Amino acid sequence: MRAAEISGRSRADLTTKRGDESALRVIAHAPGHPGDGHPGRQHLGDDVLEVGPGPGLTTELLRLDVGHLTAVELDADLAADLATRLAGTNVEVINGDATELPFGDQQFTAVVSCNMLHHIPTVDLQNRMFAEGARVLRAGGLFVATDCVASDKLAAFHHEDIYNPIDPATLHRRLTAAGFTTIDIRTYDGGWAVHAHLPVG
Repeated sequence: MRAAEISGRSRADLTTKRGDESALRVIAHAPGHPGDGHPGRQHLGDDVLEVGPGPGLTTELLRLDVGHLTAVELDADLAADLATRLAGTNVEVINGDATELPFGDQQFTAVVSCNMLHHIPTVDLQNRMFAEGARVLRAGGLFVATDCVASDKLAAFHHEDIYNPIDPATLHRRLTAAGFTTIDIRTYDGGWAVHAHLPVG
């Protein structure tokens, strides 16, 4: 089953303020962040991939701190809207599938996913997305992700949408299987954040 065959994310979910909060959490908690200035270019590198940007709330923030940002969005309408809005910037938007990324190996310095993974319907497809992220990262590259933890409230909110939250206790094992090392997992009220590197060589 391809991720492209699953239903799209609910529009209500996509228009919340979670994008701003997630992007700030991703950047602020990057390993070695000094707590001031603009850490994105230093820690994420100059050629970053964002998977599942939705309406682009995180994209708007991430693009300010990286040299070039590629955003891969499964929903064709959302991808088209975001491409139009960010035309002429340092962002390239592609309508594509995060479990079958249309890129060669070792292309990006970092891969970022903000509050998207619970929309992938199966554990196998989530693991495939981790593996694809590892494949397109350069040696020593950084994978950064945030998402929600399971709750009855969020399950009810997603009653007509896909809701497959990841238990953060499983992340270390799953990311290790995908090839990542130096895995830092942090939990917070309602969610988690992870930073994982590929081996340098």
